[in-house]
Amino acid sequence: MTESHPRISKAVIPAAGLGTRFLPATKATPKEMLPVVDKPAIQYVVEEAVSAGLDDVLMITGRNKRPLEDHFDRNYELESALQKKGDANRLAKVQESSDLATMHYVRQGDPKGLGHAVLCAAPHVGNEPFAVLLGDDLIDPRDPLLARMVQVQEQYGGSVIALMEVEPEQIHLYGSAAVEATDEGDLVKVTGLVEKPDPADAPSNYAIIGRYVLDPRIFDILRKTEPGRGGEIQLTDALQQLAADEKVGGPIHGVVFKGRRYDTGDRGDYLRAIVRLACEREDLGPDFRTWLRSYAAEEM
Repeated sequence: MTESHPRISKAVIPAAGLGTRFLPATKATPKEMLPVVDKPAIQYVVEEAVSAGLDDVLMITGRNKRPLEDHFDRNYELESALQKKGDANRLAKVQESSDLATMHYVRQGDPKGLGHAVLCAAPHVGNEPFAVLLGDDLIDPRDPLLARMVQVQEQYGGSVIALMEVEPEQIHLYGSAAVEATDEGDLVKVTGLVEKPDPADAPSNYAIIGRYVLDPRIFDILRKTEPGRGGEIQLTDALQQLAADEKVGGPIHGVVFKGRRYDTGDRGDYLRAIVRLACEREDLGPDFRTWLRSYAAEEM
C-alpha cells in the first residue's frame, strides 16, 4: 500500500536565459515571448501548469525579461480599445493570459545554470513539493504529461522526472538516466543521472526532458552543488545525489513520455512546431494545409 503525499500547487518556470540561439530576434525580446502561431511560447507552458492543477506560478526571470511580466498582467488601454470596437473575441484572448494563474516573479541575478535558477525559488516554494517546467519544451495538451507526474509524486513521494527515448547518437544533447523497470508500463525507477554524456558513456537512451516534480529537499543539495558541465550549477548533478541515496530525499521515478512534444529551443524545431500546431488549428488548419501541400509539391 502506497503512502499519500501532499497536494502540489506550485510551479516554477525558469526563464532567465539569454536566448542566444535566436539572435538577433532575442536581442530585445525574450525568447519565451517568441510566438508559436499567435501565442507566445511561455503561455503554453503556464497553461500546461494550470491544467495540471498548479495555479501558483513562479517565474525565474532576468534582465530584459519585463515583457514576460507585462504579458501576464492586465492591459487596460488595449482592453478598453477592444471593448469600444465590440471585438469580444480578441478581448477574451487578451484577458486570458492575465486570468490564467497567480503569477509571481523573482530575478536570477547571475546566469549560473538551471540548478541555480531552481534554487532561486526556495523562499517561495518553502517546504512543499513543486513542479519545474522549462519553456523550451511544449507538451501537447492532449498528452497530459505533467498531470501524470504529479500523480506519481503524490503516490510515491520523492521526485519525478520526465523521460523520452531518443536515438543513441542524440543523447549527448540531454541529461541521461539509468533506470529500472516497475510494474507500471510508463513508470521507471531512476538509479542514476548524467548531464549530456558522450553516447558511449550514456547509461541509457532515456533523455531527460523539461518537466520535473521535485521534493523540496533538492534545495539543500543545490546549495552545496559545485558548478559542473559548462561551469554551471546543474540540476541533473543535484538529482544524481538524490538518486544515489533515497534517504536524502526519497526515490526518483521517471515517467516515460511517448506523446507529442514540440522543441522550441532549436530554430529548426521551433519552425516545425509552428507548422504542426498551425496545421491542427480549426481556424487555420484547412487553408494552411492546402497551401503547405501546394508549396511542398512545387518545391519538390
